[in-house]
Amino acid sequence: MIESFRFSRLPLIIFGRGKSRELPALIRNFGNRMLLVSGRFSAMENFPGLSFAGVLEEEGIEVEKLVVSGEPSDRLIDDAVSHYRKHPPDLVVSVGGGSVMDAGKAISAMLTVEGNVRDYLEGVGFREHPGTKIPFIAVPTTAGTGSEATKNSVISRVGKDGFKKSLRHDNFVPDTALVDPDLTISCPPEVTAASGMDCFTQLTEAYLSTRSNEYTDALATEGLKAVRASLTRVFRNGKDSDARTGMAFAALTSGICLANAGLGVVHGFASAAGALYDIPHGLICGSLMAASNEMTVRRLREQSGSGPFLARYASLARLFIDDAGKKSDERLIDEFIEYLYELTAGLNLPGLRQAGISENDLPEIALNTESKNNPVKLDTEDLMAVLQKRYF
Repeated sequence: MIESFRFSRLPLIIFGRGKSRELPALIRNFGNRMLLVSGRFSAMENFPGLSFAGVLEEEGIEVEKLVVSGEPSDRLIDDAVSHYRKHPPDLVVSVGGGSVMDAGKAISAMLTVEGNVRDYLEGVGFREHPGTKIPFIAVPTTAGTGSEATKNSVISRVGKDGFKKSLRHDNFVPDTALVDPDLTISCPPEVTAASGMDCFTQLTEAYLSTRSNEYTDALATEGLKAVRASLTRVFRNGKDSDARTGMAFAALTSGICLANAGLGVVHGFASAAGALYDIPHGLICGSLMAASNEMTVRRLREQSGSGPFLARYASLARLFIDDAGKKSDERLIDEFIEYLYELTAGLNLPGLRQAGISENDLPEIALNTESKNNPVKLDTEDLMAVLQKRYF
């Protein structure tokens, strides 16, 4: 029996190697004044076979540029909106990683309303956004967050009064997601690893989520197959265009899945830690993925009625274990957890202390970690055990 479900809207998705050449024509459809949001190392200079600035100049398009360094803060969004509000652009284009996607998404939304972005954030704000925005195009240059396909923008304030919350509305889905795997080729190995594990985590958590449905299961399965075939390959050889394409597909798919099935405890950890430390989101996810799933499996095995979720873990194992054969589900699940630990080590993902987290802050991280949509709720002691296992 197929259960009822809801599925969010999607952007126009243009996917494929070399598709970035279509960007100037897409921009022209929206007007002749654009705000370009990019990272510190602008991918605009590296578009394959394309002099992007030259094409825009020939097209008569005015370009304002905003560089985003790290995950976007509420102050960065407010400053940008204040600067551009009097003469807003016809279009916002983000070219970069997940943080750049989120920054551009938030700016396009906040240019149409009054107040600070914090006022509209889930969990800390008091205003409801009407869903108005400036047209927005997302062009990812990493394969991780899938923000190019989602309706939320994650905004962070780091510190003891910090938060990591979403600005969210169905209308904030980008108008166009232009996904060109060639733009990820220059991504360094450590970013490739962290982004890839973020993507892997999102697909896994969506598949295991208490909110999953037939559509998200089908998409997550295909995304996970791409991760299996591509992640370690692209980490070892960043010039492997087939592996880059596989991970770009997996990341896009992970964004669609998380928007419709939700996420689990690993992203709960990442949100809580991200409010205290300026550490890449994907790095935290990658470091904690194996230990979090190990704890989840342990609690599922102790709880009656957990058979369907354990069966899902066994299905995941069959996607990633080479010699699954006639092994029991119990054995397969154990080997899947072992695979996650081996992958974490193989991608050189650090422990929490090495990443810069103080042991004194572990209790606060555990206390603020949500495990909604996780197959089983983990209590604070469980969460502390996961953090301590990865603290080295």
